[in-house]
Amino acid sequence: MPATVSRARRNPSRLRRTTTRVASSLLVVLAPVASHAADAQAGHVKAAACAVCHGPLGISQQPDVPHLAGQPEMYVAEQLKAYRSGKRVHEVMGVVAKGLSDADIADLAAWFATIEVRPAGKN
Repeated sequence: MPATVSRARRNPSRLRRTTTRVASSLLVVLAPVASHAADAQAGHVKAAACAVCHGPLGISQQPDVPHLAGQPEMYVAEQLKAYRSGKRVHEVMGVVAKGLSDADIADLAAWFATIEVRPAGKN
């Protein structure tokens, strides 16, 4: 038996701390697995509303609106959550993001991440 386990068993306070650390570590590692499995196809359908500003394939034609196509999935999800929480402020995106569930955000992020972007003039 490992020394840490035997010491923890003799000291209930230490056992609680050890158990808490192990449980916390598992939550951090397993949390992404337990969350919604992103569905890029569902994100494609949901992205119809995004196309008004960001373009039908996530390539904006407006200089003040960012491209979403090809952005890393985690980045898009984090930005949408920041708009939703008010941590990131934008008049339009704040309103749009407030209506998105975690599943919507995961699906949209998955969709935009799957769009392949090539530099202009490259095939």
